[in-house]
Amino acid sequence: QEFLNFMIITLLMLLTLIEGLLGDKGEKDLRVKSLSRVKRGWVWNQFFVLEEYTEQKPLYIGKLHSDMDKGDGSIKYILSGEGAGTTFTLDDSTGDIHAIRRLDREVKAQYVLRAQARNRETGRPLEPESEFIVKIQDINDNEPKFLDGPYRATIPEMSPVGTYVIRVTAVDADDPSYGNSARVVYSILEGQPYFSVDPKTGDVRVSLAEMDREVREQYQLVIQAKDMEGQLGGLAGTTTVNITLSDVNDNPPKFTQKLYQMSVLESGPVGSVVGRIQAKDRDIGINAEMKYSIIDGDGRDSFDISVDASNLYGVITIKKPLNFERKRSYTLKVEGSNAHVDPRFANKGPFSDVTIVHVSVEDVDEAPEFDSPFYYVEVPEDAEIGTVFKMVSARDPDAANNSIRYSIERMSDPEKFFYMDITSGSLMTLLPLDREEVSWHNLTVLAMEMNNPSKIGSVSVAIKVLDVNDNPPSLTQYYEAFVCEHAKAGQVRIITAVDPDEPTGGQHFYYSLAPEAANNPNFTLRDNQDNSAWILTRRGGWSSRTQSVYYLPIFVSDGDQPAQSSTSTLTIRVCSCDADGNVLSCNAEAYTLPASLSRAALIAILACAFILFVMIILMLSLRRQSKKPYLTKEEENVHENIVRYDDEGGGEEDTEAFDIYALWSPRVEPLANYSKLRQDMLPEVQSLSRYVPQPCVSRIGEDGTNVHGYVLAKIYEADSDPCAPPYDSLQTYAYEGEGSIAESLSSLQSPASQTDHEYDYLNDWGPRFHKLAEMYGVSDENIPMW
Repeated sequence: QEFLNFMIITLLMLLTLIEGLLGDKGEKDLRVKSLSRVKRGWVWNQFFVLEEYTEQKPLYIGKLHSDMDKGDGSIKYILSGEGAGTTFTLDDSTGDIHAIRRLDREVKAQYVLRAQARNRETGRPLEPESEFIVKIQDINDNEPKFLDGPYRATIPEMSPVGTYVIRVTAVDADDPSYGNSARVVYSILEGQPYFSVDPKTGDVRVSLAEMDREVREQYQLVIQAKDMEGQLGGLAGTTTVNITLSDVNDNPPKFTQKLYQMSVLESGPVGSVVGRIQAKDRDIGINAEMKYSIIDGDGRDSFDISVDASNLYGVITIKKPLNFERKRSYTLKVEGSNAHVDPRFANKGPFSDVTIVHVSVEDVDEAPEFDSPFYYVEVPEDAEIGTVFKMVSARDPDAANNSIRYSIERMSDPEKFFYMDITSGSLMTLLPLDREEVSWHNLTVLAMEMNNPSKIGSVSVAIKVLDVNDNPPSLTQYYEAFVCEHAKAGQVRIITAVDPDEPTGGQHFYYSLAPEAANNPNFTLRDNQDNSAWILTRRGGWSSRTQSVYYLPIFVSDGDQPAQSSTSTLTIRVCSCDADGNVLSCNAEAYTLPASLSRAALIAILACAFILFVMIILMLSLRRQSKKPYLTKEEENVHENIVRYDDEGGGEEDTEAFDIYALWSPRVEPLANYSKLRQDMLPEVQSLSRYVPQPCVSRIGEDGTNVHGYVLAKIYEADSDPCAPPYDSLQTYAYEGEGSIAESLSSLQSPASQTDHEYDYLNDWGPRFHKLAEMYGVSDENIPMW
């Protein structure tokens, strides 16, 4: 190997010497003139060295030599430029150049260096500085690489042989201009016999016909790129190519079943889904989309079929209402076909399939159905109560044919003008009808099954009330006319009439003066025969002082049968008018406010009137209060003990609201115990116990602490006093207090019956009312309490 390298270097140096000898003559002359030399002293121009030198010792590249070098070491060679001192070294005495680092052409292909010969002692340049190049010779040290790998490609299934798939490209970093190191050849290692690759271009093509996606969808190829034109010893690199077969419509659809069984309720609404069917296709995506149609069968008019959102399933829906009693089953012949057929694969067809669908209708308990979806009836307004004017009919559509009961929906006839016979369906009047009040009635009639009241059918009945001439005509409004005092005979006033009836031929009114006014000397009436009339004055010289108001009775009748008529009074006032006939005043003694009356004066008048009104109201209220009866002190003391306070009492546990000590010690002065009473408010009336005669107490019970004796003393006092009312209990209250809206709760002054009250219900109120039950109720043993 060293010998081979030496021979190559020697050859390169010879080539460099020849190039130097054949260099440009003008350049040599220029150098000779500048250096005062006759010929060039350098014997080198460029060096060549192989890359990837792996020896431990420095690699000899070449030798610098000057003609002035006598070999005595007086010349010193200097090296500069790219890599000088780091990659390349120079023996300054001999001029030998060595490479001290590993060289890689793919990193750097050449180095530009500069060399000069100087006198070792003086340092004076002996030769001008010259440039030379060290070129790195390439060897095959890089394998081809696929920079874009791994590759992915997609082709349609069933593609013919030779179909282009993808191109793969490998790059070799070696020098393409030197030898075969960068000449790449492609070959396929894995993927045969399905695909092949062009050895020069790297184009991948189909090599097997009719590859089916439904059989195999993914393929992986391993492709090799080898330099040295594929010769032995060349370097190689590999990559993978993943190829996917895309789908084409090459498979016809097939129904999974040849017969489908479905059922649907007869009450299913139009458009509701009955069931779904599918013709499966091995293809995918758009190639698997289907369209369905009903091509035959007795249910073509009752059912419809469409595709769902995925375009894969056929959805059968109800097209017309079903009736179990009329038809209980249907048969459909359904065809399913591909929506997108590829004509290239027509020979694999037909791309459609047929199946049978059997639909059974299930019975449901349906609501009754009327014989008409809507009823229209005309009824004269003078129809008598109980008149049957329409009969509706409904039946149970089920096979059971249950009995039907009829009724009117309440909200449709809130005033109950009509009545429906529950069994026959006869519709009759229940109240008198009046077209002028309600001209139309819209009823909702219900039909209910007897055996299943939840099944209710309904129908609308529109009732038009026909007009009958039952209303007399009358003047359009309350007429009040006027006549000027200076009016002459023949002054005209127009009147009209109105009739709430609407006769078929239109309104025709006839006017005349009432019989009592037929010979009226002041006015006359003229019928215009156009539903209006004129009131004419028969004289002049009117005066409001003589007579200010005239009443003229007018008779109006219509032209319908039976004829209706009425008499209306027209009020005519005599008024003062100006020269143009405008009314100034219609009173005999007209009063006009002075024109100079200001707004302030009017406000003062209204204020005085308001003050006077307020004073009258106050006087009336004071007068009413003065009539209230005054209770004397003796009458007020009828209430035994009235205590006014805001708190709710605590029952038997409240020992502060009432001093029980007064009951146990009736002889003690009650005022001595006020310190034990509630301090928020003192009783307004002292206890009645101070009025009890002490002898009576001592006679009834000697023990002063005997409550029973005290109570008996009270009873004795009440019984012996002929003026005392019959108290119900010890604590009696005639009033809750002055001004109470609850008024009295006591039996005193009560207007109720004088019969004894029954208190037996106190026994049912629990143990807390046991004492009251003993006092007022009747005991089981009928033994008196005292």
